[in-house]
Amino acid sequence: MDGEGRRAVPDIPFLSAEIEHRIGTLDLRISFSLMSPWTVLFGPSGAGKSTILRILAGLIQPQNGRLILLNHALLDVLRGLNIPAGKRKIGYVTQQPTLFPHMTARRNVAFGLHALAPAEREQRVEEMLRLFRVEALAERLPKELSGGEYQRVALARALAPEPKLLMLDEPFSGLDADLKESILGELTTWLAVRKVPALYVSHDLAEAYQTAADVIVIENGRLDVQGPVQQVLASRRERLLRQLGAINQPTQARAQDESQTSRQP
Repeated sequence: MDGEGRRAVPDIPFLSAEIEHRIGTLDLRISFSLMSPWTVLFGPSGAGKSTILRILAGLIQPQNGRLILLNHALLDVLRGLNIPAGKRKIGYVTQQPTLFPHMTARRNVAFGLHALAPAEREQRVEEMLRLFRVEALAERLPKELSGGEYQRVALARALAPEPKLLMLDEPFSGLDADLKESILGELTTWLAVRKVPALYVSHDLAEAYQTAADVIVIENGRLDVQGPVQQVLASRRERLLRQLGAINQPTQARAQDESQTSRQP
């Protein structure tokens, strides 16, 4: 940040993406650049948000596209270039993250740190465990963790290798409001110090404001609008809330059904 508290804008984008991909009913045709340390993807269910993250991570190869991360090409379909997912240096936490079930939380976090010296690896693991408030859970297996604890360990594991880009798909949905706010604040500072940008899908408007994020709104596989959170959400807040409410209604209905079922004799 500069002396007035504003985030410094890089001379070149953190990431430039041009994507064309059709899968099922989704026809994704979108181009965007990430200039802000934090960028939030908003949009209704089925708009293509998670598909974009999977393409950036290298888990899906689009029919056509070009990706450049910090001046390094990750994908250029016309040139036949496609850097494998494991070599893209992108941390990615999905909506339903998966930990190695036979490893403790500590060993899961340490998994991608083989290149570090033992002392440095241990220090990094402890730092990540503290950042996500899971130090006391370090020796537990994934099956012994609650949903929120599991999610926090997955976040720690994704961040431990210090990726060039961190991508998060609704990363804080399993956390209570106070813990989410605290972790998000510390995570924002941690990433800013290391100049690691974050791109994440969220249905929480408050998260976008807390991180002073840029916002990308996607509809039907197309970029609807991109810009600073104050500008984009000021005029679209009610519309987004209606869309996000429609997304949450089925989830709430399922929760009520499950609650009623669990009370039946």
